[in-house]
Amino acid sequence: MKLTISSKNVEWREPLDRVTNLRAGKLSKLLKHFQPDLVQLHGCMEKHPRKGEYRFSLSLSLPTMSLHSTGTAPSVRSAVSLAFEEVESQLKRHLELLRRDHHWKRRRPRVAVA
Repeated sequence: MKLTISSKNVEWREPLDRVTNLRAGKLSKLLKHFQPDLVQLHGCMEKHPRKGEYRFSLSLSLPTMSLHSTGTAPSVRSAVSLAFEEVESQLKRHLELLRRDHHWKRRRPRVAVA
C-alpha cells in the first residue's frame, strides 16, 4: 500500500505520522486480497482558522473503487481516528459486496401468529 500524507503545518508532522502509520497498519490487514502496488492511501490534514478544529480528509484508491472520508475534531489524533474508522467501515461493506455476502445471508424463519 502506498501511503501519502500531506499537511500544511510542520508541527503536526510527527504526531500525524505516528497515528496514521498505526491506523494504516490496521487497515492493511483488510487489504490483503488486493495487490499492494494498486492500493493507494492519501490523507490531508488542515486546520480551520476560526473554529480551531482539525479536518483530516482520507481517500483510499482500490482497483475496484475509491473510498473517501473526512474526520473533523478538536484534536489531530481524534480527527485522524474518525476518518480511518469511516474508511474502515466503508471498506468492510465494499468487501462484503465483492464477496457477494448479501446473496448468502439466511432469511429468518417466519414466526407463527397465534
